[in-house]
Amino acid sequence: MRNKEKIFFLLIILISIPLASGAQKKSIVFRDVTKEAGIDFKYNFGDYSYKNIIESSGSGITIFDYNNDGFMDIFLMNGTYLEGISDPDGKVFSKSHNELYRNNGNGTFTSVTEKSGLNGTFWSMAAGAVDYDNDGDQDLYLLNYGPNVFYRNNGNGTFTDITSSVGLAGPQKLNGFVKWSIGVAFWDYNLDGRVDAMVGNFLAFDPKYFSPGSPDMMPSPAEYKGQASMLYEQQPDGKFLDVTEKRGLFFPDSKCMGLTIFDFDDDGDLDIFQANDHHLNYMFRNDKGKYTETAVAIGVAANSKGKGTGSMHGSIGDVDGDGLTDLLVTDLDYGALYKNTGKGIFTDVTEAGGVAAAMNGRSSWGAQFFDFDNDGDRDIIAANGTAEELILQYPLLLENDGKGHFKNSGQLYGDYFSTLRSGRGLATVDIDNDGDLDVIVSHLDKKATPVLLKNDGGSNNHWLGITLKGKKGPASALGAKVTITSGGKKQVLFNQPATTYLSNNDPRIHAGLGIFIKADLIEVRWADGTTDILKNVPADHYYVITQGEGREK
Repeated sequence: MRNKEKIFFLLIILISIPLASGAQKKSIVFRDVTKEAGIDFKYNFGDYSYKNIIESSGSGITIFDYNNDGFMDIFLMNGTYLEGISDPDGKVFSKSHNELYRNNGNGTFTSVTEKSGLNGTFWSMAAGAVDYDNDGDQDLYLLNYGPNVFYRNNGNGTFTDITSSVGLAGPQKLNGFVKWSIGVAFWDYNLDGRVDAMVGNFLAFDPKYFSPGSPDMMPSPAEYKGQASMLYEQQPDGKFLDVTEKRGLFFPDSKCMGLTIFDFDDDGDLDIFQANDHHLNYMFRNDKGKYTETAVAIGVAANSKGKGTGSMHGSIGDVDGDGLTDLLVTDLDYGALYKNTGKGIFTDVTEAGGVAAAMNGRSSWGAQFFDFDNDGDRDIIAANGTAEELILQYPLLLENDGKGHFKNSGQLYGDYFSTLRSGRGLATVDIDNDGDLDVIVSHLDKKATPVLLKNDGGSNNHWLGITLKGKKGPASALGAKVTITSGGKKQVLFNQPATTYLSNNDPRIHAGLGIFIKADLIEVRWADGTTDILKNVPADHYYVITQGEGREK
């Protein structure tokens, strides 16, 4: 039903999920619970040396509920031995595989990789979870150096490789070299009710190339050709068709490291931000299903010095509470924080917001806006580590003062932020459904272990968690804009988990409400343009909001 003004009173279904007790909470601390949670994963990059850009790029993390039990599971990607690229002694890693950890609901995880069928030996960069066939469970698209793999969720804890039938392996080569995919963004770009996919591809890696001026150092990404990202349109029979050139998105020399889908100009359709490595970033404005590249014109192509840096990805959030969606782009310099002016234009506030001072020299990879203390504003967490050499860095936790000014406060909130590591992928997730966000970070260093940080102690602040379900499936829910008003303060959020380097966050929308015990108003603008409005929604619960349907609870 199309009615942008009509109020749907009964749209909420309260999920039966265990919540935190009402006991008095202590001060917040992020506690490393990796070992006690049973996560014993170790990352490898195919051998024991660190000498090329594949090895330095790391791999990501995908959060999704693969078995529909209400608790978020963790999928960790891995590298492997590559003939002709890895050193010969790396053959011991030839059977390395990704790991799927099932959340047991009691703070522990169990590896179910073998049983699930997700134990293939690939050099995997990222994975996107989506219910592409509208059967109620999450399928998984694996993005690799080499052919990509699409797994259908069988609904019984196992997955089946259906790549050939859906046509999503990707080309064998791009720009003369092996295709190197780094991630995927899902949404319904043409509003036909079917989920489409845009695959980000990185660069044309030539393993024989070395820099004449510095043969002992790995070459810069600027020394390689790029590879075009690709838009795949889902057809009525479930197959995907490459429509990249048709839609104005073919840029063969781009070097994508991250894709973020959101409506940057608030005109009701979804646009594409592409973070590029050693290349100006792109913003593809959606013009009725065809795209126009506008990054320079709107102010998000380069950093504050006009430089196209080693950009990693774009994270989105309203940092200053003005109801507009701002953009954070991490890179190997000092990052970029772009403030949305509300006129389809962004202004660079990296220095003024305190981000440049905190990130300068850190080489930030995975990062995310999130409200770690549920006070109603978006904070920043970042995983850091040098690229060309294996030099460790301190991770960052930047606390927002509510007005878009950030202060590095990590050392106040846990030992991890005083520990030198080489971080890559990062995802936020509420592992125990207690309403505060936990974090998992992948690392590329001698320890090679991920770190699961449990947000302990919490605060006395309130929160809301929301899962959006489109009336006819996920197509209209992906990219939906959610505006939450509580106590006169607005928060703008997008239903888009792929907003961090190589990784996918908890797919549920999370909002801190501060001292307020309810959301006065929740407005959901679905991707197909319809709007639902909810009033007086109680805090401290997870909800499902179904498009155009429901009843008051």
